[in-house]
Amino acid sequence: MKIVGVSGSLAGSKTMQTVHEVLAAAKNINPAIETELIDLQEYDVEFMRGTPLSYYNDDTQTVVNKILQADSLVIGTPIYQASISGTLKNLFDLMPIRAFKSKVVGCITNGGSSKHLLVTQYQLKPILHYLEAIVVAKDVFVHNDLFDVETAEILDKDILRRINKLAEEMLYLQGKLGG
Repeated sequence: MKIVGVSGSLAGSKTMQTVHEVLAAAKNINPAIETELIDLQEYDVEFMRGTPLSYYNDDTQTVVNKILQADSLVIGTPIYQASISGTLKNLFDLMPIRAFKSKVVGCITNGGSSKHLLVTQYQLKPILHYLEAIVVAKDVFVHNDLFDVETAEILDKDILRRINKLAEEMLYLQGKLGG
């Protein structure tokens, strides 16, 4: 089984750190699984133009294909203006219909206001459902105050416990699907 984590941010390291924590928790639960982190800061993903994937640059094709080949996904996004990042939305726009069919997807978000914790429910999960993902019921929101300012490590033990639970549920569901 391969779990691919996507950090849907082009700035900072908090989102990447949250996705990394979920992947590390999954690997700790089952060392046999393969994990990969896609940090969108490291790729030049083109803006969606409505053309076939083969018309886009190598980075765009690489990122889309890595996601399509994954058994399971962890999607991480910062919350900007009470919404998911434009970078992540653009990536979803590049996906074919049914891109996430039979893929278990866990969601982890971070933001500067606790008012943003429902963005996952009202914006991210509907997109994932449209792409036919099997979305883990529980998601994790990490307030920006819970990160170490210098290292971006998550300081709150309850958040780390919830991240571990998210990883457990992802592996359980994917296991039930035979992945």
